Amino acid sequence: MRIERTKRMKKRVAYYQGCSLEGLAVEYDISTRSVCKALDVELVEIPDWNCCGSTPAHSHDPLLSAALAGRNLAIAEKIGCETVMTPCPGCLKSLKGALQVFHNEREHDSFMQLLAMPFAGEIKAISVLQLLYETVGADQILQRITRPLIDLVLAPYYGCLLSRPAQFAQFDDPENPVSMDELLSSAGATVVDFPYKTECCGATYGVTRNEIVAKLTGRILDMALSLGAQAIVVACPLCQQNLDLRQSQVDRHWKRRFDIPAVYITQLLGLALGIEPERLGLDKLFVKPDFFLKLSLNHSEQMKEAQS
Repeated sequence: MRIERTKRMKKRVAYYQGCSLEGLAVEYDISTRSVCKALDVELVEIPDWNCCGSTPAHSHDPLLSAALAGRNLAIAEKIGCETVMTPCPGCLKSLKGALQVFHNEREHDSFMQLLAMPFAGEIKAISVLQLLYETVGADQILQRITRPLIDLVLAPYYGCLLSRPAQFAQFDDPENPVSMDELLSSAGATVVDFPYKTECCGATYGVTRNEIVAKLTGRILDMALSLGAQAIVVACPLCQQNLDLRQSQVDRHWKRRFDIPAVYITQLLGLALGIEPERLGLDKLFVKPDFFLKLSLNHSEQMKEAQS
């Protein structure tokens, strides 16, 4: 059965990929670009962007950290964008923090002095998940699905920052977010009711205290498997690294093998939109998703045969 697709206006947003997406999370960048292109979202790269400062800069000097992130916002504003999107929740926190400082009367003048460039502070900062859920919308994505994720059982994992704190994130429910659940359901997947969807994975303690990450991440992996999930779906580079890259460390700590892929939401939606796996960076995951890739591609072939 052929799905009728409506004409849509191309959406234009500034794209801040941040440092992680140029390194260990390059597959998040690849899949984000591919999915946005398929959904008629024009990503405008911020010229001469700089590191947002992340946690280290804020720990050293909160105002300087805000100015570092604010510079990216000012450049995006200068090139005529009303919204800047970043896939990384850590970067999003920095960008939103810069806007918060800009609008704070006590800090505004010092912030602008450090920024040393024009900035009106009217630009909006959002995550790629918020872009897909609110700007594009599950209904519009559904119209473009060519390879439904039928027979896939997925556990959505949001992590700590995407919807928290509520007054700061201003997106989804802080304790029980559902945006990823609904996007995956619209793509045809079975989504488990995941009670650990906002539990901490250990974040940057993976470097200095990896036993903490092994304990916390193991709980998340164990819960996902106990609910019958075939993969955990993430929207954060750091969460993905702890759940995927460090899974062998978790295995040793828990004295068992988990062997469950941690896949970016953009990679799964990309599959559902008919984008080929190599254009989504699925080959770069440490825990290979070969079984559900085969399942998805086989189902796609069956659909083509039924239509011909």
